[in-house]
Amino acid sequence: MKKLVFVASTLSLLAACGGDGSKSDGEFKTETVNAMHDSIASDLADIGTNALALQAAAPTHAWTQADAAAITAMKDAWKKTRVSYEHVEGATAPIFADFDFTMDARYDNYLTELGATGDQNLFDDQGATGMHSIERILYAPEIRQEVIDFESTLPGYKAAAWPATDAEAMDFKTKLLQKLVDDANDLHDQWTPAAIDIGAAFQGLVGLMNEQKEKVNLAATGEEESRYANITLFDLRNNLAGTKKIYDLFVPWIEAKNGTDPNESIQTHIGELVTLYGTSPDALPVVPADWSSDQPTPANLATPFGMMWKTIHDEVDPNSPDSIVSSMNDCASLLGFPEFVEQ
Repeated sequence: MKKLVFVASTLSLLAACGGDGSKSDGEFKTETVNAMHDSIASDLADIGTNALALQAAAPTHAWTQADAAAITAMKDAWKKTRVSYEHVEGATAPIFADFDFTMDARYDNYLTELGATGDQNLFDDQGATGMHSIERILYAPEIRQEVIDFESTLPGYKAAAWPATDAEAMDFKTKLLQKLVDDANDLHDQWTPAAIDIGAAFQGLVGLMNEQKEKVNLAATGEEESRYANITLFDLRNNLAGTKKIYDLFVPWIEAKNGTDPNESIQTHIGELVTLYGTSPDALPVVPADWSSDQPTPANLATPFGMMWKTIHDEVDPNSPDSIVSSMNDCASLLGFPEFVEQ
């Protein structure tokens, strides 16, 4: 996730009863933490289960086109890990930043850390790891040219490839994939109610909503998250579903603080994005050749990509008082949480 900056809210968490007098803030907090724990723990378990399925399907020999069935099975299992991680990312990443990096960092994030030497063994558990490093190998023959053009300029770049030897295939299966299995299980085990910083988790949800516009911006230049599988819209859809699922756990507490108005606005705008994202395809509409996210032309804004881009920006703009991000910040204030501020 993009690093977020939080500022302390001017409101402190009240110890008095909720606005409807039925429960105290402490009771609402405990109930919400426990519900969040159970919901996210289920998704974290699914990541581990699907990572194991991916590992089981991986060949132990150099890959060829004859392994098409195994590669398809690995891709299917990999996409299932993405669904579950996108569901939990907003709440878990601010609390477990190290796991977020090793499980979800992009190739360019790793090269920034590794420097000019880069990662010369793409298949082991050192250097670049996680879901996107696995994706980069699985989809190596299908990577879009704009992605290659972007990555090949990075210091330490090594072209994506399938395992070309039995040793590389074994490294992929027993090291890189095992690292994902281990990280998923460790994160699941560490995700306990006592570890949950509920204010940081809520603001992680706000930040992830704000990132919707960054993800669509980066898709125009080949720098987006799931860039090798070309499923940016799939990521956006699952980010939104996960954010809504966890946000809804806060709704009784928000409404008890007389927070009906911001909640109604949030639900309306989330519904509009659900409609926009639809159910298929997984890729965004084609980006115009002369697209600029800084100054899109009227003609480009009239294209399917331009219309989607503008709607997403309008819906999450933190400077718009009626956007999802602004309304969620209003809810943060009601609950005494720190507000999200875009860096």
